[in-house]
Amino acid sequence: MTAPWTATVLTLFPEMFPGPLAHSLAGKARAGGIWRLDAVDIRDFAEDKHRTVDDTPFGGGPGMVMRPDVIDRAIAGTEFVGPLLYLTPRGKRLDQARVRDLAAGPGIALLCGRFEGVDQRVIEARGIEEVSLGDFVLSGGEPAAMALIDACVRLLPGVAGDAASLDEESFAAGLLEYPHYTRPQIWQGRAVPPVLLSGHHDEIRRWRLAEAERATRERRADLWTQYRARKDRVPQKAGEVS
Repeated sequence: MTAPWTATVLTLFPEMFPGPLAHSLAGKARAGGIWRLDAVDIRDFAEDKHRTVDDTPFGGGPGMVMRPDVIDRAIAGTEFVGPLLYLTPRGKRLDQARVRDLAAGPGIALLCGRFEGVDQRVIEARGIEEVSLGDFVLSGGEPAAMALIDACVRLLPGVAGDAASLDEESFAAGLLEYPHYTRPQIWQGRAVPPVLLSGHHDEIRRWRLAEAERATRERRADLWTQYRARKDRVPQKAGEVS
């Protein structure tokens, strides 16, 4: 039997897990044995009676820093599979391609920082990959860990009800997703675009592509530039929107 995809979380707040991961698709998949979650309490690896995990920063400044010796013992004392990632605003921006890579592996281990962060020496010594969800700051790495785990779990085989729908989501082809509509056909004077009622699948496909391109061009200039560069390198098929 194939081992389940495993997420191991090193945190000061293991009681925060599984949290939202116990519900919806992720919760059902976990209950079904498709993936597993291990939450490890970093404080268990402190060696003083107060279970101290942090100290004041060298050089002065506000806040506290998580100690490298405690973090290192937590890593050494925890069994995990896959890469070890530290969730921090200083990290490389996470994207869907990296999520797909992580979901395709045996699992991930996530280090959740608190206070002012983790001592740089243990990051370097352990070769920990630094990852950021975006240009904003959270009170700790736990919410980011949940988001990353959810992003991976929904890509695992057997989790999504319609696996084909994953191919049309935002970022799957380097574009933001096209808009969606459902019943009622007219709502508050706003009608569903006629092409979606036409039954012409090729026209619907072209409309959706054009809408995805428009949204990406207007909202994410960085993605649009990358998409256009890739498209210019690939011969255009008949009927495609340029």
